Amino acid sequence: MHLAETALISFDQLLGTLDHLLGKAAASEQGDALLQARLAPDMFPLVTQVRFTTQQVYNTLNRAYGGEHNGADTDHTSIAEARAHLAEVRALIAAARQTAPLPADAMVEFDLPNGMTFALTVSDYVRDWAVPQFYFHLMTAYAVLRHAGLPIGKIDYMGFMMQHLKAPQSA
Repeated sequence: MHLAETALISFDQLLGTLDHLLGKAAASEQGDALLQARLAPDMFPLVTQVRFTTQQVYNTLNRAYGGEHNGADTDHTSIAEARAHLAEVRALIAAARQTAPLPADAMVEFDLPNGMTFALTVSDYVRDWAVPQFYFHLMTAYAVLRHAGLPIGKIDYMGFMMQHLKAPQSA
């Protein structure tokens, strides 16, 4: 299986995790106020971490599948809006999974706002940039929610593993 295909499967599962976490945030007393929570003053708030997480999916669809998705260029104003956006991104993943990614050795170039430019193969891009960036922003979102006192744990992060749970053997 192409690394980009594997990444999309993981992105989809973990966007489900992010949706679950945001659902817990919405149900908490803090609600939408959590969108502005952050780990440290110099870090982006939760709402931006959510946007950056989904942006990695858009970038992967564009760079590894030849898509033309712009993503969100502003932060969401409510948890409900963020969750609706996650559903839209997951639908894009489902559609992309019906197509083939670009060849693993196709070249990808991209610029960062600080002026740095990278050139690498699709496989290198997915492995060395897209997946680590996705996980960084997802885990930062999780950490922001924990730091803000939301009662979440590893089961909230790894809930998708329940699909693989083996039934206990009877004695």
